[in-house]
Amino acid sequence: MKVYLSGEIHTDWRDEIIAGAGALDVTFAAPVTDHAASDDCGVAIMGEEPDKFWHDHKGAKLNAIRTRHGIETADIVVVRFGEKYKQWNAAFDAGMAAALGKSLIVVHGADHQHALKEVDAAALAVVETPQQVVQILEYVLSGSLPG
Repeated sequence: MKVYLSGEIHTDWRDEIIAGAGALDVTFAAPVTDHAASDDCGVAIMGEEPDKFWHDHKGAKLNAIRTRHGIETADIVVVRFGEKYKQWNAAFDAGMAAALGKSLIVVHGADHQHALKEVDAAALAVVETPQQVVQILEYVLSGSLPG
């Protein structure tokens, strides 16, 4: 099974899921989580830009190639919304996954329930922890419940 891990890049939630799912037959993909590398990939590859808008534009487009590929080839897309930053890109990724008919798992705390109600409505599962994502993957692959 292929799982794309999208969203918040400032905590180790991806590592927790990957470690927890170590015994499962799952392949994981994700965006580049090195913030500086992600922001600067466009100018590093296609040349400098004097205007910050075009600098960001180049990076966003290159990252979109990676993200689209990851979502399109995934069986399940997990999107995490963190506590500290507004992750507009995560909401966009969730919408793209839903539009493509991908199985979508959304991860966020209770304090985001109202703000993400439309995103949650498109998901097949909404959870608060990486461990719950691992339990979902175990259930999907084996039919076994935690315990």
